[in-house]
Amino acid sequence: MTAFDMEQNIVRRGGLIPCKTAFIDAHTPGSDQKENFTIIGGGVSESADQHVHISQKIGFNIGAAGQPPKCHNSLHTHRTAEVFFVQSGRWRFFWGRWGDAGEVILEQGDIFNIPTGMFRGFENIGTDYGMIMAILGGDDAGGGVVWAPQVIENASAHGLVLGDNGQLYDSKKGESLPDGVIPMPVMSEDHLQLMDEPPTAEVVPNYVARYWDLMALADHQPSRVIGPDAILRDQPGFEVDFITRGSIDDGRYSCHQPEVLMPVRGHWKLEWDGGSTILNSGDTCLVPAGLARALSPSMTGEASMYRVRNTDDPAGPTIRLN
Repeated sequence: MTAFDMEQNIVRRGGLIPCKTAFIDAHTPGSDQKENFTIIGGGVSESADQHVHISQKIGFNIGAAGQPPKCHNSLHTHRTAEVFFVQSGRWRFFWGRWGDAGEVILEQGDIFNIPTGMFRGFENIGTDYGMIMAILGGDDAGGGVVWAPQVIENASAHGLVLGDNGQLYDSKKGESLPDGVIPMPVMSEDHLQLMDEPPTAEVVPNYVARYWDLMALADHQPSRVIGPDAILRDQPGFEVDFITRGSIDDGRYSCHQPEVLMPVRGHWKLEWDGGSTILNSGDTCLVPAGLARALSPSMTGEASMYRVRNTDDPAGPTIRLN
């Protein structure tokens, strides 16, 4: 593979193309400044305006959300796994039918494997624009997003309607539902009763890993973060590990499946037959299956990275809170 070919598999932080109308709450005050990024895979955007950087199907999706301070993402759930780690900023994640069942504050590098079966939302509580990176299970990311009923109702009051075809229609632009398409039904009361409302004390120990704990655990060998025998024990259709300057082997290795590299801090040199490049914090790199590669920090100082690979497990957590 040539250096030019590999560059097509890298999405640079500075080259991310945002969509500000990706979801139904795009006009709702408090959520109307958020930016959505689909980096690898089709993502879950409800808007035809969403740019897809790398459309290749690899068994999971990589995306991101960027938000200014005090901007929040509305309560929703997915049919498959949703994992976030903080790329920059300070974030509050909250969950439950009304978002008041529990919450956790995450800083740069912290990772949250959000359980299925519960509504969740998040907001930037820092002082600057922040970004969180997302891993979604499955090639189709579970068929989209399921919104809490009040989110759909609030959006309608601001001119946005979600059709049962999964597409958004903006009355402010003169759009209306096509023939044969009806508004997306809200979740029934019977289904709402089945949604989980776990307290913070149940969620944080089992689904959150802190960056500085991972840095300590990965001082001599990679730390397994998500997997059947990892810190966060789960089988969501992908596995995640964490590497640092002290834990990366400077030899070459290859994988039988694609591998996604997502630096958190520092600068990393990626080498392969035919070329090399530098990966920086916020970049996302898709390394093809079978390609021998080597990783090493390219400069002094702190260096950390998440690596993601798909597995043969179903694209959804097998561990449930209830």
